[in-house]
Amino acid sequence: MQIRPTGPRLATPSGTRPAAKTGFQNATRIHGSFLAAAEKRALIWMAERMPRWINSDHLTALGFIAQIATGVCYALAGRDRRMLLAAIACLALNWFGDSLDGTLARVRQQQRPRYGFYVDHMIDSIGATAMMLGLALSGYMHPYIAIGLLIAFLLLSIQSYLATYTLGEFHLSFWRFGPTELRILLAIGNLALFKWAWVKWTWVIPGRYRLFDIGGAIGLVGMSLMLIVSTLKNTLRLYREERIK
Repeated sequence: MQIRPTGPRLATPSGTRPAAKTGFQNATRIHGSFLAAAEKRALIWMAERMPRWINSDHLTALGFIAQIATGVCYALAGRDRRMLLAAIACLALNWFGDSLDGTLARVRQQQRPRYGFYVDHMIDSIGATAMMLGLALSGYMHPYIAIGLLIAFLLLSIQSYLATYTLGEFHLSFWRFGPTELRILLAIGNLALFKWAWVKWTWVIPGRYRLFDIGGAIGLVGMSLMLIVSTLKNTLRLYREERIK
């Protein structure tokens, strides 16, 4: 979910079919998360030392399988808490494959922007669905909150893809948070579940709640705000750029 080939910006007349090469322009990648700079250096270092027989497709497949496995681990964690640790390992593999595939392609000058953009984000959507389904089945998060998080993620993804097409800017993070930061927060949450599966909440609505319900609710509010602010900002920008005279 990070460091991908850039997205498309097609500038062709309405009703015409864009040319396979001349009608495609790379969008500007914008990544301003907390760990972006350090992560970029680490990914380039690894890409330069990656064995030649491993290519970006192998890494994409690894990231996808690891994200599906994360969902499976969550689904099984209700019966065996040790699966929460296995989920952390799967998240690490997901980061490795999902973050390194685009970097490897760029280091080796083997970019396939349209193919990479399409495949990477379809895989992200399917993988996120599997992971949220696993959380919904785990017993550690209420299914409604897991569904809400999935909907918010998909809406943010749609917003990002539309902005890539209409503005030529592909944002890999929102408010300094990107996929890597979210994976780290989720891994920390997994460790915390071993001690605080249920916590007492004294703010707003006092009571005893699941830790992941509180974290999920906070995440849902944050993602909703990101969606609203980004949509209003981009709508206003496009309105100004295409003002009717």
